[in-house]
Amino acid sequence: MNFKEVRKLLKMMNVEMNEDHALHLFTMADKSESGSLEIEEFVQFYKMLTQRDEIWKVFQDYSGDGEKLMLEELENFLTIAQQEGEQSAQHAPELIERYEPSETAKKQGAMSFDGFQMYLCSQEGSIFKPEHRELHQDMSQPLSHYFISSSHNTYLLEDQLRGHSSLEAYIQALKRGCRCVEVDCWDGNDGEPIVYHGHTLTSKILFRDIISTLKEYAFKVSDFPVILSLENHCGVEQQTVMAQHLSQILGDTLLTTQLDEQVPQELPSPQELKGKILLKAKKIGGLEECLDDTLTDEVSDEEEIANNDDSEDPPAENHNAKTSKSKLSRELSDLVVYCKSVHFHGFEHARLHTKCYEMSSFSESKAKRLAKEAGADFVQYNTRQLSRIYPSGLRTDSSNYNPQEMWNVGCQIVALNFQTAGLEMDLNDGLFRQNGCCGYVLKPDFMRDGNTQFSPEKPEERQGYKPLRLSIQVISGQQLPKVNQKEGSIVDPLVRVEIYGVPQDQNKEETSHINNNGFNPVWNESLNFVIHTPELALVRFVVEDYDKASRNDFMGQFTLPFTCIQAGYRHIHLLSKDGTPIPPSSLFVNISISEFT
Repeated sequence: MNFKEVRKLLKMMNVEMNEDHALHLFTMADKSESGSLEIEEFVQFYKMLTQRDEIWKVFQDYSGDGEKLMLEELENFLTIAQQEGEQSAQHAPELIERYEPSETAKKQGAMSFDGFQMYLCSQEGSIFKPEHRELHQDMSQPLSHYFISSSHNTYLLEDQLRGHSSLEAYIQALKRGCRCVEVDCWDGNDGEPIVYHGHTLTSKILFRDIISTLKEYAFKVSDFPVILSLENHCGVEQQTVMAQHLSQILGDTLLTTQLDEQVPQELPSPQELKGKILLKAKKIGGLEECLDDTLTDEVSDEEEIANNDDSEDPPAENHNAKTSKSKLSRELSDLVVYCKSVHFHGFEHARLHTKCYEMSSFSESKAKRLAKEAGADFVQYNTRQLSRIYPSGLRTDSSNYNPQEMWNVGCQIVALNFQTAGLEMDLNDGLFRQNGCCGYVLKPDFMRDGNTQFSPEKPEERQGYKPLRLSIQVISGQQLPKVNQKEGSIVDPLVRVEIYGVPQDQNKEETSHINNNGFNPVWNESLNFVIHTPELALVRFVVEDYDKASRNDFMGQFTLPFTCIQAGYRHIHLLSKDGTPIPPSSLFVNISISEFT
């Protein structure tokens, strides 16, 4: 490969290199002085090109002889720079064993620069605490104590008006760790219930096919329970058909009775419900009374009107709730155990009358209003009962609302359009990336206590309030993705750090942009934040291609809970817009977390 070809390759690799510097590296690698690089020479050239001076500098700071880190020096680095404390003594020999490529260094109990760089670029050297990736939370608390990864209109692959309904959408959501899926059921022409977005041009699929898909994929990624949220628009006959399909296809997987004979005072736990599918729908009566057969299957006009308040689909033009009697099929009703849909009559009414197995759905606008007007009441309500939040009917493009506002008041089932990539799904993926990606995340202790007074508007008033300072030195980027595939186009990257949490924590800061270098840009800029409620905060790193004339182009991102951040020198392995990895793109940062005084 001659120099001209090398220059072209560098452009393809997203680096605009000073011609003199590139020629200097080329000449150094061209040991045979032939004017072109053979394979071994090219490998040498690439090594020089990718040499990480910023990591070399850190290595030099801790190495006595500049050649290697002896065991004590590595321990020193882990204690001081990586803030690992007492674990350092045990961790240092493990790292040498795992990452040191040289047997000689291993025998000396030392780490070479190559081993050091391999450790820092590994998952262990990443920003995400390895132990938090695993299933590590207590899964024996009531369902209401967990955030639950939840999908809205799960059957849609595209928009809400003319999008394609597909079984594939359920498969994708479940594989992504979703634990609450939605089904909109309508009467089909041939006696078989169908699923689509009512009164729109979205395509239709059979209810029974969705249930078969659920049976196959529900527990491939996580063993914890799946909630099937039913938006029921069918007549009694086809409701009974739905009940038959649910019972026959799901069999023992469908939870049809209470776990014990007692009337529940609190919801069962994810642990107790492992491997079970729960139906969320309207129900005749409650779990208290043993219903006798004289009870009518009809729902009163008043209850029907109330129940319609939280239906997501607009009623059909000719439907008059006041005059029509809506009926519920007893067979379908009997399959609802711990997730009975009821109308929300206010927090005071709920405190006095509602049972733990009754739950309400809120539109995003109603939930936002309640969160602002009565945040502490909402948090308290959510310690006992499940709440489901769904996007506004005006979001016909399947866009999403910010789920953080709902998590701030403890809402568990915050349903998003999984098919729509962007900030909101980044936050959802970020929150549920912890705890083994099982779709359940335990809420902070101050959101599980029934007497809690926590309000997201006034975080400083809660017991145990301890704000933290987060300092992020954005050092460098590595092999960032090209945005524009036009030949010769090279990115001008900048990094923005965004904090999502209680209102006081919402914040963003960004670095300056680096001209013409997506290959190995160096910023060395510090961004500082104060976090008032660390237990609820999410941190999102975004890399963009700066553009003076128009909007910056998105290049990559990574989002994680603040509580999962490892301090010290860390790599952030970037993800694409749809949440998939884009190796080897990464950021190199130095993170410090301290008490804010």
